[in-house]
Amino acid sequence: MPAQISVIVPTLNAEAGLPDTLAALIEGLSAGLIRELIVSDGGSTDATAEIADEAGAVWLTGPASRGGQLRRAAAAARGRWLLVLHADTVLEPGWSVAVAAHLASGGGRPACFRLGFRAGGVMPVWVAGWANLRTVLFGLPYGDQGLLLRREDYDRAGGYPDAPLMEDVALVRALERRPTVLPVRATTSAERYIRTGWLRRGARNLWTLVRYLAGADPKDLDAGYRR
Repeated sequence: MPAQISVIVPTLNAEAGLPDTLAALIEGLSAGLIRELIVSDGGSTDATAEIADEAGAVWLTGPASRGGQLRRAAAAARGRWLLVLHADTVLEPGWSVAVAAHLASGGGRPACFRLGFRAGGVMPVWVAGWANLRTVLFGLPYGDQGLLLRREDYDRAGGYPDAPLMEDVALVRALERRPTVLPVRATTSAERYIRTGWLRRGARNLWTLVRYLAGADPKDLDAGYRR
């Protein structure tokens, strides 16, 4: 199978998490899945550019809006499939086997991964469990679960909106088919949950989603989400 995946990672001062995210992709290179790595930056002032350069990534820069950053990267991507990952999301070992099987299945359905947090205890398991249940029941994965989809499906859905928040939900809702959940974990940083509190952050995320689905402007939602 020829390399056909363009990996897209949006960044903004991501030096702390980006090395682990990129290191986990090496097995995809060895398996011949990854055609290119695109890092779309929003104006980092730390070592993000140096880390991306060492990884051989295509480097794009522009205004700091995650939706806009993803949209620019997708426009530059040459792969038949797009794999979008946040800069603090790490795919667990063996992910390339699951992705290769999905690509070989011929269905072409979008896919995401099961969410996990890099933190111990009951609350990380509970919050991740709710997120995974939401994904199965409603077909609404968030960006920290990763998203794998064909370029033609991305284009047909209109691509990512240039928005600072909820760009992931907007794209998934515009897809013709719900993403399937691959049997692989994508672990993400628990920093915001630890800082704010697991219950408070979880409730805030849910309220943000409800407000967005009710028609709130993502720019207004972003200010509260970043606190």
